[in-house]
Amino acid sequence: MKKSLLALAALGAFAGVAHAQSSVTLYGIIDEGFNVNTNSGGKHLYNLSSGVLQGSRFGLRGTEDLGGGLKAIFVLENGFDVNTGKLGQGGLMFGRQAYVGLSSQFGTVTLGRQYDSVVDYVGPLEAGDQWGGYIAAHPGDIDNFNNAYRTNNTVKYTSANYGGLTFGGTYSFGGVAGNVTSNQIWSLGAGYNNGPLVLGVGYLNARTPSASGGLFNNGGTTTAANAAVTTPSYAGFASANTYQVIGAGGAYTFGAATIGATYSNIRFGNLGASYTSPGLAQYKGQSATFNNAELNFKYQLTPALLIGAAYDYTRGVEIAGASRAQYHQGAVGVDYFLSKRTDVYVTGVYQHALGDTLNAAGATVAATAGINGLSGSSNQNQFTARVGIRHKF
Repeated sequence: MKKSLLALAALGAFAGVAHAQSSVTLYGIIDEGFNVNTNSGGKHLYNLSSGVLQGSRFGLRGTEDLGGGLKAIFVLENGFDVNTGKLGQGGLMFGRQAYVGLSSQFGTVTLGRQYDSVVDYVGPLEAGDQWGGYIAAHPGDIDNFNNAYRTNNTVKYTSANYGGLTFGGTYSFGGVAGNVTSNQIWSLGAGYNNGPLVLGVGYLNARTPSASGGLFNNGGTTTAANAAVTTPSYAGFASANTYQVIGAGGAYTFGAATIGATYSNIRFGNLGASYTSPGLAQYKGQSATFNNAELNFKYQLTPALLIGAAYDYTRGVEIAGASRAQYHQGAVGVDYFLSKRTDVYVTGVYQHALGDTLNAAGATVAATAGINGLSGSSNQNQFTARVGIRHKF
């Protein structure tokens, strides 16, 4: 009798395991191309680069059905450079994403290195996230729409889809003993996608962003304050105690055409708090605000051929009575799909800077052009063009 009961219990246990269905998927993108940069620190530059339209990557995505509508999920996603084979995101093994969590009919909760709500809900509406790549992102990706900065130590909630409406938020622990707010990051966002209309809003708040482990400085092994901020458009403001982004965007599709727009308000609060520079003393405690607006358009000429165009305008704060820095940027792109997984593309971006800004030392200098992801120009103008190929697997 005891043997029969033990056998029955064992069968029950195996039956429970059999109901738990699981899967693991290997996926990736390889993006490679040839670039021309008319002013890289005063010189022309011709080179190959990896991951412009989309970051080159491979990843593992898994799910396990736990029953009752509950699932365990995980993602481990690596970034790499095709030309050298080196790791991306400052040398992190899984620098793009690394998280685990639970998903149900009420939404999804995940823990790990993840994307903030501005990236999730507003980012997909800018040209850089669609057909332009990171070179078509806003100057220095100042509003993080193009996901230049990821969040560590993050708890994230994403709602279920309610008739096209989704919402969510993140909270990132700073991990500094005795100081709860240091390196702390939090965000909120919502999106609507139903038929031809797509809308998105997002809010991001990061404390001590340039400190070691802060939002601007969490991509790898670098520990020096401000080491990750080199873009000329806001390197002089990265010492802020608080970095804040309010973003919104929308797009409407009619036939083969889609027109879209984004807006962001970026505030660097309490300058000089994250690191010390003699030139910043006169600005210590002050705040700087930037506003950005983009208008973009794309047209599906054929099922295999897409064209796009965008104009972006960024206006900075007035510094010590000098004129406000302004950045005008235009981008065009053509993308031809050879198959569902392979496409070839051409992208061109031109940026023109006006006015004055602060450099990293706190000095007032003439604003110079700096297309996102490239070495800054030596003057007000910069142009780059890229011919690339992308393969997904």
